[in-house]
Amino acid sequence: MADVFSKEKRSQVMSRIRSRNTRPEILVRKYLFAHGFRYRLHDSKLPSKPDIVLPKYKTIVFIHGCFWHGHTCKYAQVPKSNTAFWVDKINRNKNISLINIEKLENLGWRVIIIWECELSKKRREKTLNDLELTIRIPLG
Repeated sequence: MADVFSKEKRSQVMSRIRSRNTRPEILVRKYLFAHGFRYRLHDSKLPSKPDIVLPKYKTIVFIHGCFWHGHTCKYAQVPKSNTAFWVDKINRNKNISLINIEKLENLGWRVIIIWECELSKKRREKTLNDLELTIRIPLG
């Protein structure tokens, strides 16, 4: 199946995708702030500049886009055109994420990943409640 956009339009669409301050990220940040958590954003002193850093809880939260990080859900369909490029790109993203998570864990951080699909209207409340409970568990 061919792309529904022209090459120029697809380029324009892809260029507008942000890596920071995405809707899912803002949703999680608002929830955490409303529940009394204070955090830092994209701390450049840490590997990969994590989305959310909760120093008090020695916890890091990444909000992963399902497509960009190759999640196994309906949002992570590989495009039909230029498939080899996208598979390679997504695999690189996954490998970089795994390396950075390992680095952070070796530094003593708890790392939590929230997938974009887990923030759908159906699953959002449970996901955010589970996140809060996990953060509050003392590291030991």
